[in-house]
Amino acid sequence: MISSFRAQCAARVVREGGVIAYPTEAVWGLGCDPWNEDAVYRLLALKARPVEKGLIVVAANIHQLDFLLEDLPDVWLDRLAGTWPGPNTWLVPHQERLPEWVTGVHDSVAVRVTDHPLVQELCHLTGPLISTSANPAGRPAARTRLRVEQYFHDELDAILGGGRGGQIGKAAGWGKV
Repeated sequence: MISSFRAQCAARVVREGGVIAYPTEAVWGLGCDPWNEDAVYRLLALKARPVEKGLIVVAANIHQLDFLLEDLPDVWLDRLAGTWPGPNTWLVPHQERLPEWVTGVHDSVAVRVTDHPLVQELCHLTGPLISTSANPAGRPAARTRLRVEQYFHDELDAILGGGRGGQIGKAAGWGKV
């Protein structure tokens, strides 16, 4: 896969511990490296979101989540694979394989394999990312880059421009393994 210059720049920012905004399937999202404690806590502070709630991890393909899914029965792996890539988010047991600043107080973690081409490209370059809506707690999710800029001004390290995906107005699916 040949990556675009803008995705490469955003991936570099993520690898350096930055927090970025990017378009997702339905809304704009905030993201960072899930294993970078400082970056995750900075993202949580920007959103005024308590760490106890936990966050979503997004991936380019199901194989990027193998470290979480390896112990699941085949019937569940088939079920997950049948809904991805796409807007479906699943709660899977994390078995202490992700840090508490990602999982919060939960025994499971929310995971999704995106079908947004730009987010897939970014995840191919970085590995799985935190993906949470780009809005302060209690405010509507940003549906435009302008709204992201209004919410966060110059507090982000990068904004990866692009359009939202085809899930606008569709409810994302949730399930628990």
